[in-house]
Formats: sequence, structure tokens, C-alpha cells
Amino acid sequence: MLTTNRKPIKTLLLTALISFNGLQSNAQTKPGTTEITKWQYGKTGAVSLTYDDGSMNQFRKALPVMERLKMPATFFIITGSIPGSKYHGKFIGRPVKEIIKESATVPTNDQNFFERCSAAGYLGYMGTIASHTQAGSLYDSGKKDKAFKVLDDIYAKARNGELKPGYEPNDEFKQSVGSTWDDFRKDAAKGYEFASHSITHPSMPGLDEPNLLWELEKSKADILAQLGPKHTFSAECPYGFENDRVMSYALKIYPALRNRMPEPWLKEIDRASKQTPGSTDKDYIQWQRGATTKTPLPVMKLWVDTTLNHTNTWLVLVFHGIDGMGYEALPSTLLDEYFQYIKSKNDKLWIATFGDVTRYMREREHGKAVASAAGGNIQIKVSHDLDGTMYYLPVTLKTYVSTGWTSVTVTQGKKSKKVKTTKDEKGTYVLYQAQPNEAIVTLKKG
Repeated sequence: MLTTNRKPIKTLLLTALISFNGLQSNAQTKPGTTEITKWQYGKTGAVSLTYDDGSMNQFRKALPVMERLKMPATFFIITGSIPGSKYHGKFIGRPVKEIIKESATVPTNDQNFFERCSAAGYLGYMGTIASHTQAGSLYDSGKKDKAFKVLDDIYAKARNGELKPGYEPNDEFKQSVGSTWDDFRKDAAKGYEFASHSITHPSMPGLDEPNLLWELEKSKADILAQLGPKHTFSAECPYGFENDRVMSYALKIYPALRNRMPEPWLKEIDRASKQTPGSTDKDYIQWQRGATTKTPLPVMKLWVDTTLNHTNTWLVLVFHGIDGMGYEALPSTLLDEYFQYIKSKNDKLWIATFGDVTRYMREREHGKAVASAAGGNIQIKVSHDLDGTMYYLPVTLKTYVSTGWTSVTVTQGKKSKKVKTTKDEKGTYVLYQAQPNEAIVTLKKG
């Protein structure tokens, strides 16, 4: 049996010589040498289309374009706005009247900020959600005194009767109203990923633990009940915050966060950064870009070209509004042209959901492929040590064969496929799909 001493969590390259009848070769690379390719299907890079908030025009305008082009995408949805959801926005804690009364004598400070910010949207008055959002953002950016003042002001208005009674959700929530779980089930069956974007789209850096967990866990619970476990893999905390405290909770609940995904083999460049992919000692780069109404189409296309000029880059595109609805709304006609450009690079770019790219990278990093000779054939055992209920994608294997092999029959279990060989500077090889932790893969000449 052949194996390797290379890092066990990375692709295994089989360097020992397979020497037996039918496989002896003078090629530079020995027959049987196998690797799990960096990207699915041996492509150069990956692209994921992601949408935040689930505003109606994403489904009315953008989704039909992607359907026509057969391009998958990930939608981070606000679950509390969907009819049939079990969980909705609420404040977990003391009666808000007590908190309002206390605010008359005790100013907002570090000790009471999270409780007051969590309760702010549920004081029983219109317009208080905006103060919650603003205070959470200011606190996250280190402007605590300004965050405290925002809350002191809104609580004073509540005490003084300056606000109209009622409840008004934020714009993101209101613009997501209209979709149903039946709609999402129908689109999920076509390969689209629907992932959590919380229950109400709160400013999570301003939430205390019980309210933060409510938004994270109960959104996941509704998605699990309505769409199944596949769609509870990914999430995006609202507004793209990378707050350390929020991430420490969210990363325990969701395996893949677009906000932040700390891995020793992954370099992350967020959409606010001006940095572009360059040299790195990491195996992968996740490069997030968010087009706004001021982003020229040539710049958007340049992101794709830059991804093609590297071999380790995952371009994660972030979209919000479409055709006048939502934050930084882009024309669907522009997206149509842009998506056609991305699709034209399909021979080199793997276009996949956020969850599937994450799954593949982890399967590769935790995977190994071990080859052995078997009566003139090559046998490959491919495996990884991840939870098979979450990590179930086939991986792409690249195996070098004898120069005399022009085609290969690849068999795993009951599945068999004939594949033509290809040549590079290292020798003759075959690319094929294999399911980790299942039957041995057999490669046979012809």
C-alpha cells in the first residue's frame, strides 16, 4: 500500500513508485500518485453568489436570472418575517417598564448597556428599533459614550411620552415580507441554499446573551423544521459584524459563518478591505466583495479575473437590494450581464453555494487518499475525519497513470464511469469524482 508523510490534514500526494505489470511508466510522476484537487472538478478557483436579507426582489428579479444560467446561490434569510415560523422577535429579560423606570435615575453604562440595547426595540413604541441598531453599531466600533447617549435619549423619550405606541421592525425585516416556506422549499429543491440571517435582523453586538442566543438558535430551529439540516450549516450575522463576542456564540451554532470563519488554512479578506489576493502561506483565500450602486461593472468583472489569476482564491460576492428594493439596490439588468460574465468562465471557476465551498475545502483539508496496486489496476481509498451528516460532498481526485492509458474506467461501489486521460508537465492523469468514506475506488485501463 502507498501512503505519504505530507501533512495529514491536507491533500495527500502519493510519491512512492507503483511497480507492477501494466503500470510501470517512464513518466516524471509515478502512476498511482493521487491528490485531492484544491477545487471541485480540478478548477482554478471558486465563486459564491450570496444575498442578504431575503428582500422580495431577490426572488422576483435575481433568482430567475440565475435559474436561466443554472447558477446556484446562497440566500441569508430573516426567518421571523416568514408566515409559519414558530419564533419571532421578542425581548427576554425583566419587564421593560422596570428598565424604562430605572433609566430615569441610572444612566446607561457598561454594566447595563446590553440589557438596555436588547430591550430598546421592544419598549412598546414606534421607532425604537433604529436606536437599538445605532447603539449596537457604535458600541461595536468602540464609541461607547455615543452608544450610551443614543440609549439614554430613546429611553428618555419613552419615559416622557414622546413616542407613538406600537412596534415597527427595521427596513430589512419589512422588505423581506412576502416569501413563504413553500417558496423556499421549491427553490431549495433546485439547489439554492437558504441560510440564517437571524429572526429580526438585530444589531447583535448590542444584545446580551439570552437575546443573542434567541436570535441565533431559534432562527436555526425554524430553518431546520422547514427546510432540513442541510440549510442549518451556514449563517451570516446581520450587518456583517465580526464582533468577537458575537462570533464566539455564533461559531458554536453554525459551522460556516460568512462574517468570520477562523481556520488555520484560510486567509479571510472581508468586503470592507481594499486588500486583494496575493501571496500567502494559507491554502485558501476567501475574498469577499460587495458591489454597491457606485461600483462600476468593469471593477466587478475584475474581481472575477483576479480570482482566475490565482489558484487558491474563493470569491464570495455579497448582494443586498435589487431594482430599488433594499440596501444599495443594483439593477437586475446589471446582474444579468455580470452573471453571464461569471458563467462564461465556468470552465475554470467552480460556481457553488457558500455552504458547499466550505464543505469541500474542509473535506480536502481533513482528507487523505491512499493508493495501492491490484492486479494491474489502481485502487484508491479516500476518506476524511469529519461528521458525515454535514460533510457529504464528493471530492475530485487527480491520479497519475501509465502513459499508455488513454482512458480509465473509474468504479466506486455500484457506480462506474469511463473517463479520458489528460496530460500535463508531470505526466498522464485522470480527474474523477469520489465519495469519501465509502467503497474503494478502482481505476482500470480503458
